[in-house]
Amino acid sequence: MAEDDGRIVIMPGLAIHRDEITETFVRAGGPGGQNVNKVSSAVELRFDLTNSTSLPAAVKARAARIAGRRLTREGVIVIAAQRFRDQPRNRADALARLVAILRAAADPPVPRRPTRPTPASRHARLEGKQRRARIKTLRARPVED
Repeated sequence: MAEDDGRIVIMPGLAIHRDEITETFVRAGGPGGQNVNKVSSAVELRFDLTNSTSLPAAVKARAARIAGRRLTREGVIVIAAQRFRDQPRNRADALARLVAILRAAADPPVPRRPTRPTPASRHARLEGKQRRARIKTLRARPVED
């Protein structure tokens, strides 16, 4: 995740503007003693996916699917980071998680090529079905003549 001239590079040929990200600092919950009560170290990062001009439509669609519950109805990805005790590390963590989502979305899925079962596997499947059928016939009640 390299930065140059206000852009965050997702992968070669794909970058987002630093202006498209907004960060809000809040107090973190959980253990931490007095530090938690005094310092706003948790970060809430927001990236407006639907209105982003940096990403192609296909990448936006895949990113929306990958983001899941982190995506709001308005199309904004919200990432909350409070893993660390200090703000800079939480900022870096939130940004790294956003970049990971966008990097995964930038890779187009490999199209599935339909295949056919081999004759040997077809034969083995039918043999297994016949074997199972013979076992079940042995369980049946004897027929009186």
